[in-house]
Amino acid sequence: MLRIILHGCCGAMGKVVTRVAADSDDIIIAAGIDRQGTAEYPVYRSCSECREEADVIVDFSTAAAVDELIEYAGERGIPLVLCTTGLSEEQLGKVNELSLKSAVLRSANMSLGINLLLKLAAQAAQVLAANGFDIEITEKHHHRKLDAPSGTAIAIADEINSALGGEYYYKYDRSQQHAARDPREIGIQSLRGGNIVGEHDVYFCGQDEIIEIKHTAYSREIFANGAIAAARFLAGKGPGLYSMADVIG
Repeated sequence: MLRIILHGCCGAMGKVVTRVAADSDDIIIAAGIDRQGTAEYPVYRSCSECREEADVIVDFSTAAAVDELIEYAGERGIPLVLCTTGLSEEQLGKVNELSLKSAVLRSANMSLGINLLLKLAAQAAQVLAANGFDIEITEKHHHRKLDAPSGTAIAIADEINSALGGEYYYKYDRSQQHAARDPREIGIQSLRGGNIVGEHDVYFCGQDEIIEIKHTAYSREIFANGAIAAARFLAGKGPGLYSMADVIG
């Protein structure tokens, strides 16, 4: 039986992971960590209070809570599936440091479809950018989402830019600019409203034609299922920084 500590257990995604885990024959949530709320397992207000044994930590929290989590995972030597987005460069540095002594799987998006989209977008960019196509990314999420652009939108841009030799830069706002579009920019725009689970569109805009790659999430269960799959993969792994690409093969 795989034992999980669920960090951010009482948030929207934490509740979905709890439900998905309850339907699994090989998963048990040993404890949760959240500043408020209760669950059918022990819930602690901080990482330092939680002493349950576990095979892996799954995190769906906020960037503000990640520093304590990284320290806790390092001290306990428990592999960490890190799903929280909007991390600072300093925090990303701490994640890299943690991966030198423990297994860490970090992903901006846990869904199989999005991780396939990353590959497709990179492949398309290698063909289309050289032929003068402009690249734009839009993302839509519910009005409660704290970070913008989404971590997934940034991940898509990073994957494209890496495929293009890192020669592009990201443009988030053109409202103060009165100039033609720079061919070396990747535009990234965010929309927030209602209860949109998540939509990501990648546009390759050429002369007289547009190619669009789109992913729509209709429920949060796709992310919970991905996180559980990642937990199964990561348990028992040695130190290193892993991604969903390692999970899906």
